[in-house]
Amino acid sequence: MLIFLTRDASGPSVHHARRHVRRGFAPLAVVVLSLGLVNPAMTQPSLTLQAALDAAQARSATLEAQHAAARAAREMAVATGRLPDPILRLSVDNLPVEGSGRYSLTDEPMTMRSVGLAQTFTRSEKREARSARYEREADAALATRTTLLTRLRTQTARAWFERYFLEQMLEQLQRQREETVNVSTGVESAYRGNRAPLADVLAARAAIARIDDRLHEVRAELANARALLQRWVGDAESKPLGAPPRIDSTRLAEHSLAHEIDQHPDIALMNAREHVALATAEVARQEKSADWSWSVMYSKRGSMFGDMVSLGVSIPLQWDQARRQDRELAARLEQVEQVRSEREELRREHLFELQRLLSSWRSSLSRLDDYDSTLIPLATERAEALTAAFRGGKASLTSVLEARRMVTDTTLERLRIERQTAAWWAELTFLIPEDLPAHAVSPTPSNHLAREPMR
Repeated sequence: MLIFLTRDASGPSVHHARRHVRRGFAPLAVVVLSLGLVNPAMTQPSLTLQAALDAAQARSATLEAQHAAARAAREMAVATGRLPDPILRLSVDNLPVEGSGRYSLTDEPMTMRSVGLAQTFTRSEKREARSARYEREADAALATRTTLLTRLRTQTARAWFERYFLEQMLEQLQRQREETVNVSTGVESAYRGNRAPLADVLAARAAIARIDDRLHEVRAELANARALLQRWVGDAESKPLGAPPRIDSTRLAEHSLAHEIDQHPDIALMNAREHVALATAEVARQEKSADWSWSVMYSKRGSMFGDMVSLGVSIPLQWDQARRQDRELAARLEQVEQVRSEREELRREHLFELQRLLSSWRSSLSRLDDYDSTLIPLATERAEALTAAFRGGKASLTSVLEARRMVTDTTLERLRIERQTAAWWAELTFLIPEDLPAHAVSPTPSNHLAREPMR
């Protein structure tokens, strides 16, 4: 809204003059549009919040890294589920190195050329336990990806809102500057006609200088916000922003927090890590049963001697299970308890953070209602009253400019509160995924692990 502040009512009003200007530019606007001489940004598709989220997810190398980690773990799951490679043994045994028959393969009866094959037979239960451990690691990698995706979407949304509200602030300040420049022009014209004091001219110029200083500050913040958004969405940042989503409702506000917190990505990740710890404990339990190795060897001697076949079996002697294998299993079970305790502490912390976040978000929504219903209307009415009083010679220009500045400051403060509210809304909206993956469910330990003695 442009206001021509002067006590001289003999000339035409600014509104009247601007209507003539707009009429004069109307034909030119038609020509410009017909020639296509328009700003490319006006025809460029806008960057909505959802488009920014999709772009950030599509170009994220971190998410792809977790996919690679999951694929690597699943490849290892296949490899560890197989039997160990057989061992081929080629040897020359008892070869003489002295005497007339040295280095001869046939003169000495004890010299044998042997070929043997050995195979370690790992029980299927042990191989399945090793394979299951890598499968759980793959699930943990995907749970980590879900956590990273949640943070990515939250940070992208916050960057999008940061740019949006800074652009709104910049527009508000530019509008205030335009109004103040028009006031300054009118006051200087009145001063030249000896209808206004020099103090009013200086007050108007000082008001413009203060606005310019704030414009420099907001433009710097906007440049940083654009750079941050570009970090997430790449070249799509150059597009104009679309309309913002509503931030006065969120899915979490409609459900019980105690239930929702169990689906928090960090809790889901701890659940996946508990799966890994349990699978590792199961591998340790299976290691208490030793793997047997079988071998067969065919030995050939000289032509005047008969050939030989050797059979063998190798059995690891776990002669100190109580201090070795049992201790290892006990350590793995303690790691399970460690993960469970850390998860419970993390759950309590996130529950508190979520309650605080919801409380802050709801409080900000109430403040926004107060600004819309009371603070901004009151500031506007005061500015209009002082403007009318100035026209009647009953108020100073300084008080009018201060009142107009108060309207802008109140509007900017509302935008600041709305920006913070939008940031909290983004955290609430993207904090917990709607679909809980299967690996995110808290595991229940198997009975044989629960019954293992803790020596």
